[in-house]
Parts: sequence; C-alpha cells; structure tokens
Amino acid sequence: MSQAEIQAESERAQLKLPLRKASQPAKHPGRQELPAHLRRVEKIIACTPEQCICSQCGKNKDLIGYESSEQLNEPAKHFVLVTKREKRACRRCEERGVETAVVPARIIPKSLVSDRLIIDTVVNKYCDHLPLFRQSAMLERESGLEISRVTLCGWVMAVGELLMPIVGAMRQELLSGGYIQADEIPADVQSERTKGKNHQAYLWQYGRPGRSVVFDFQLDRSGQGPRQFLEDFEGILQTDGYGARASLLFPGSAIQFGPAITSVPSVQVMSRRSCLAL
Repeated sequence: MSQAEIQAESERAQLKLPLRKASQPAKHPGRQELPAHLRRVEKIIACTPEQCICSQCGKNKDLIGYESSEQLNEPAKHFVLVTKREKRACRRCEERGVETAVVPARIIPKSLVSDRLIIDTVVNKYCDHLPLFRQSAMLERESGLEISRVTLCGWVMAVGELLMPIVGAMRQELLSGGYIQADEIPADVQSERTKGKNHQAYLWQYGRPGRSVVFDFQLDRSGQGPRQFLEDFEGILQTDGYGARASLLFPGSAIQFGPAITSVPSVQVMSRRSCLAL
C-alpha cells in the first residue's frame, strides 16, 4: 500500500454503524387482580386510640378513607343452614287452623344436608376425580360430621335419577343421526355376582364427533345392552377392531375389515379399520 493510500484512509470519516439500543428493562406486569365476580367480605381495621388524636391540637381526627388491599381467602367453611317456615293463624278464626309455608323442592327430601352440598359432592367426584371415601374423610375433618360413603353414594344416585330425562334427550339426538361411534370401557364394581372381589362391568360409550356422548352402564359385555340402546337406530355404527363385537351387538352378522361394510337389519357395522380404509 502506497503512502498516498495510507494518508487517504486516515483522512476518511469514520463510518456510522447502527448502534444497538440499550435494552429496556421489561415492565412489571403489576399485581394480579382477583376476579370481580367473587364475593367480597370486608374486614375493617380501626386505628389505635393514639392514631385517632391529633398530636398538634389534641382533637379527634376525621375518617377520610381507607387503604385497601385484597387477598384470596380460604374456601367457605361449612355452616348450618336453618330454614324457618312461617306458621300463620287467624286469632279471630281459630277454627281455620294454621297455615305453614310450603316446603321447597329438594334433591333428597328431609336430607340432613343441603342441595348445594350434594351438588358439590357430584362435581368433586366427576369433574375433580375426588373419590367418595376421600370426600367423606374431608367432610368429617372440616365439619366434624361423619357421613359414610354409602350415604354419599346415595346422593350421587339421586342426582343421577334427576338427570335421566336429559340423558334420554341426548340419546334421542344420537339416534336421530345416521352415524354413531361405540366402544366399551371396563369398570370394576362391587356386585353380589362376585362376593369378596370386584366384578368387571362395562361403560358403553356412544357418540359422534362434535356432538353429545352418552355412557350406558352394563354389568357384562353381552350385546343385550347395546341392542337395547340402539333399538331405534338406523345408520352406520363404527367400532374398533374387536371381531366379536358385531356378533355381540347383532347376532348373525359378521364383521369384515377393509373397505367393506357389514350390513345387518337397519344398521351397518363398520370397524375402525374399514373407516380408515374408506
């Protein structure tokens, strides 16, 4: 490199390179707010007597407001709901007797617990997968009241009976379509059939994508339960590859794999493999 080139390079202005901006500290998201729909219970903390007196003039200070904060408190404690129904009588017409307010409808009439506690038990069992024996222990620990699993099971059965009309409507919705998926799930239960050990029963599941799903409990795997459930159904029934299922559901039919669909009176039984092939 010549002397002239060195001189020209030294006189050239420095390149203005884009400088990286200093990273800004991330803003703190702030304190999380508690849901507005939760019930608020206020707890007022009063000032001490010394704080209520002005240290300058010696007179009482005026209340000008509160410094508020919120905390999510523990779940509601059990309490006894005392229901008092009015009894009325006319003192001038004693022969008319006494009128008493009508008893509201309840899930279990004359039950020792409220409908809310019964509903919570069902939600805990089926939504939070909390077995009844644990709920029984929790209830005794938190309230001091001992309620057996048998009683809690009776609550669940009573709610189930009330929901049967809804189950019936869901079943009719499924049967009105032309396509149903079916499968069975083993479920161990206590039964007089097998004293001393659990009996393997089954929950038959019926549904179709995007629509209702109905579970039908049966003590065995025979086709009697499914035939009864699908009595008014006309269409395609899809099951898995268990070869004996077609003969269980509809005696005399034989299931085939591949693109074929087995036709039986008013119902076509299609295996999962054939569905994939189609």
